[in-house]
Amino acid sequence: MVALRDRDTLFIGIDGGGSKCRASIVDAHNRVLGTGVAGPANPLHGYAQTIDSIVRSAALALADAKLPPETLGKLVAGVGLAGVNMPRLYNEMASWAHPFKKMYLTTDQHSACLGAHRGGDGAVIIAGTGSVGYSWVNGRSKLIGGHGFPHGDKGSGAWMGMEAVKYLLMALDGLAEDSRLKGELLKALDAQDANEVFEKIGGKSSSHYARLAVQVIECAEAGDPVAVAIVRDGASYISDLADKLLELHPPRLTMIGGLAPRLRPWLAPHVVEQLAEPLDAPEIGCVYFAQQSLAREAGEIEDAAPEAGTNALFG
Repeated sequence: MVALRDRDTLFIGIDGGGSKCRASIVDAHNRVLGTGVAGPANPLHGYAQTIDSIVRSAALALADAKLPPETLGKLVAGVGLAGVNMPRLYNEMASWAHPFKKMYLTTDQHSACLGAHRGGDGAVIIAGTGSVGYSWVNGRSKLIGGHGFPHGDKGSGAWMGMEAVKYLLMALDGLAEDSRLKGELLKALDAQDANEVFEKIGGKSSSHYARLAVQVIECAEAGDPVAVAIVRDGASYISDLADKLLELHPPRLTMIGGLAPRLRPWLAPHVVEQLAEPLDAPEIGCVYFAQQSLAREAGEIEDAAPEAGTNALFG
C-alpha cells in the first residue's frame, strides 16, 4: 500500500465532463508537473469514449511532464466524472480495469467542490456545458439539479443553445420575431432554412448545443431582447440554485465552469455578493480526493462516513 507521506508518490487528477477531459500530474507537494486535455468523458454519452479520453489526457499529461509512458502504472489517480452520480454508470466505471496504480472515483461535482475550496468544505455551482449545484459540509453531500441534458441543466451552455435553436426554428417558420440572435445562429450553423438547421443539430450532443451559447451571451450583452430573455431565465434558475445551497450554510460558495464569468453579471445581486473565487481547478480537486481517500485507506485520517457513490475506493 502506498502511504500518503511517501515523497515519491505521484498523483494524477482527471476531471471529465461533457466537453473535455483534463488531467494534471502533481507530486507529493502538489506541484503541477504536467497537464493534458482530451475529448469528452461523460459515460452517459459513451463508455468507450470516456475511457479513451481518460487515457489520452493522462498520456498527454505525462508527455507534458516529460515522464516516460510507463509512469502511468505508478500514478495514484483521482477521477471525477460527469454522470457517475447515476449508480449504473458509477458501477460501470468502477469496474474498469484501469491502468493506474490506484484509482479513486467520484463525481465531477464532488471533485470540483474540493478543488474550489482547496480540499475543504463548501458549495459550488457548475455552469458549463451542463449545470448543477453541490454542497459538501461536515462530510455530507447535497446535489441540486444536475439531471442532465435535455431534461435538466437549466442555465447551462447546452440549455441556452437548445433554447436558442427552439427560437430559431420558430422564427424561420414566421412564428417568432426576427432578431440579431436569429442571424448570428444561422451564421454559426452555416444554415439558410429550418431544414438545414435541423440537419446541423438533429441528434447532436450537449456539447454541440453548448457551442451556441456564445452567440446567445454575446447577443444578450448587445441588448438583443430574445437573447436577453434566454439569459435572464437561465440566470434566474442559477440564482435560485445558489439560494438553495446557501440554506445549507457552506463556509464558501463558488461558481465555476466555462459559462460562469459571462453569467455572473446576470445573477441576483445578493448571490454575486456571496460568491468567492475558486482556489484550485477541478482536476486538482480530483488530486485532493485521491489524497484524502488514500490517507483514509491507510488509516491516517478518520473516515467521514462517505455516502455511496461519492467516496468509494478502487485499487
